[in-house]
Amino acid sequence: AIAGVRTALLGSLWMIAITLTIAFPIGVASAVYLEEYATRSALNRLIQTNIDNLAGVPSIIYGMLGLAIFVRTLEPITSGAIFGLTDTNGRTILSGSLTMALLILPLIIINAQEAIRAVPGSLREAAYGLGATKWQAVWGHVLPSALPGILTGTILAISRALGETAPLIVVGATTFIAADPSGPFARFTALPIQIYNWTSRPQDEFRNLAAAAILVLLATLIALNAAAILLRDRYSRRMQ
Repeated sequence: AIAGVRTALLGSLWMIAITLTIAFPIGVASAVYLEEYATRSALNRLIQTNIDNLAGVPSIIYGMLGLAIFVRTLEPITSGAIFGLTDTNGRTILSGSLTMALLILPLIIINAQEAIRAVPGSLREAAYGLGATKWQAVWGHVLPSALPGILTGTILAISRALGETAPLIVVGATTFIAADPSGPFARFTALPIQIYNWTSRPQDEFRNLAAAAILVLLATLIALNAAAILLRDRYSRRMQ
C-alpha cells in the first residue's frame, strides 16, 4: 500500500542525464569527423561499417560489455573508491549510464551523419567563399543547420535508453532500494526494473502498481520528448 516509484524515477532521470551528457557530444563529434573530415580510406570505411553494425546489436550484449568493463575492470572509478567512497561496488548509476551511452552511441552517430549529410553543399561553399576555414564552416553553418535533425535522432536514442531493462539487470540495477540515489556513485534502480519486478509477483496489488508505474514511465518519456522537440523547433525557427 505504501509502495512508490520515486526512487526508480530518480534513478532513471539520473541515468538519462549522465547518459546524454556522455553520448551526445561524443556522437556528434564522431559524426562530424566521419562526414566532414574522414577520407575514403579502408580504416574509415571499417569504422563506418562497425558503427552501422553496432546499431543492431542486441541490448543484452551491451549489458555484458558494461559488466565486464565498467562494473569489474573500472570498479575503482565507477564505485567512487578512487574519490574516497568505499561503501559501494561498481554496480552504480555511473556504470549503468556508461553502458547506456554505449548502447545509444551508434544511433546518435548515424542520425547525426544523416542530418549533416542533408545540409546543402552550397552552404559550405558560401562559407569558404567568404574566407571561412573548414572548422568555421562546420561550427558556424553546418552544425546549426543540422541540429534539428540531430536532436530528432537523439530523442529516439534517449527513448530507447529510458525503456531498456536487460542491460541494467546485467549491470546490477536492483529491484528494491529504500533510499533515493544521491549521486552517480549510488546504487540504483530504474522504472523498467521496478515494473519488471512488480509484474513478476503474484499479488493483484503489485500488478496494479506495475500499471501505475507504466503510466509514470510513459509520462516521463513524453515529457522528455516534448522538451527535446521544443528545443529542436526553437533552433529550426532560428535558422529560418
